[in-house]
Amino acid sequence: MIYLYFGEENFEYDIRGLLTSFYPGEPIQSEAGRPRELPALEEGDRALLAEYPEGLARVRLYRGNGEAPLEGEAPVDPEDRSGEKSVLKRLVYRLLSEDTGKELPWGTLTGIRPTKIPMAMLEQGAGEQEIASYMEETYLASPEKIRLSIEIAGRERELLRDIDYRNGYSLYIGIPFCPTTCLYCSFTSYPVAKWAPRMDEYLDALFREIDYTREAFSGRQLDSIYIGGGTPTTLEPRHLERLLSKVEESFDLSYVKEWTVEAGRPDSLTPEKLAVLKKHPVTRISINPQTMKAETLKLIGRRHSPEQIREAFRMARDAGMDNINMDIIMGLPEETAEDVRDTMEKLSAMAPDSITVHSLAIKRAARLNTMKEQYAHLRFENTAEMMDLTASYCRRLGLLPYYLYRQKNMAGNFENVGYAAPGKAGVYNILIMEEKQTIAALGAGSTTKAVFPDGRIERCDNVKDIDLYLARIEEMIGRKKRLFEKL
Repeated sequence: MIYLYFGEENFEYDIRGLLTSFYPGEPIQSEAGRPRELPALEEGDRALLAEYPEGLARVRLYRGNGEAPLEGEAPVDPEDRSGEKSVLKRLVYRLLSEDTGKELPWGTLTGIRPTKIPMAMLEQGAGEQEIASYMEETYLASPEKIRLSIEIAGRERELLRDIDYRNGYSLYIGIPFCPTTCLYCSFTSYPVAKWAPRMDEYLDALFREIDYTREAFSGRQLDSIYIGGGTPTTLEPRHLERLLSKVEESFDLSYVKEWTVEAGRPDSLTPEKLAVLKKHPVTRISINPQTMKAETLKLIGRRHSPEQIREAFRMARDAGMDNINMDIIMGLPEETAEDVRDTMEKLSAMAPDSITVHSLAIKRAARLNTMKEQYAHLRFENTAEMMDLTASYCRRLGLLPYYLYRQKNMAGNFENVGYAAPGKAGVYNILIMEEKQTIAALGAGSTTKAVFPDGRIERCDNVKDIDLYLARIEEMIGRKKRLFEKL
């Protein structure tokens, strides 16, 4: 057990994030203020006390092994909230690092968008060395991650150079159906077999949102479209045709730089569905193996084989798809570095146009969390060696890193990185991470993000439950209307 006592409530989230990174899987009990007395600590327990005597941040780490507590303090300026938090996190980081003997690749950075830091500094005219020094001193990030974030920030700036943030927008359409639910999945997703008889009903509700969005953004430029889920290609060809035709008829596609359709499950693709995609101006699809190891695919609940992955990729190429992304996940149960190498060898033979490398993140709604006792015997490992392997294979294929983000409870405390060939980067992926453009999101479980001229961001969620979405579609439209009227 980890006990956390904090004198500044606004900083609890950040301290908790560091504790989770250094002591993964340990339960954390937090409480504001100084305890009258510390709980009796057993072997392996820790108690972290963060206080603010005048002009100082002071941290003590008590350990349940009978050893003296670790201590650290540093001066702070209470008027500088951001600086105060940075000082506190560095103090906590150093004590936890001393206790565990571990260093985190991203140092004290617990947020999901580390590239925002070098991006902002580049836009202010800072040089790479200045940015690197700042990130090392302020966040204790490793040189490797600093270089990666600066490289990606520079590439993102180039890719987004022609995006009109003020008068442009992007469109997300959610199709929340899958053949099965993967062990690690926390997205809004329902069995397609159950909902197949009502698919037209779902599309009818979705089309109401499309009609409203067309009117609301009639004077603005559509830059990118992303149809995700779930797995949109679980739709039957006639339903896929209905959807793509509706989008094409409803919006001016003159300025669209990218139209992506997720085809994530290889067992959802057929020549007929690919023909529908090619009939419309879809520019990019994603076929996601996650791994090329048959035993792992079975374990995580993906009912397809490595051979089906190769066949789906071949069909897509034969259909004329010239921008195919493939997702893989590091840290899947029982996988080793050799398994990762084997997956990368097999992906290299297919030569996709982009590869997105995810680090496994187990979220609250995933079965790996809700049924954790059932999977407690499994080994989950993500290492620097595995991440370096994927990076070296991608660069060998001519794929360069172009976007990056992080999540809570990420295996190995690493990151997700998208690699792409020149001209094949996923523009929408960068826009959703950098939060510089409004994204209108339609469908059950989707989240609209409105970006205001002053940089302020407001969100608007659609209900996840499909029955509720169908019954309350006018309410979903009303939520968007109230948000967009403020833009």
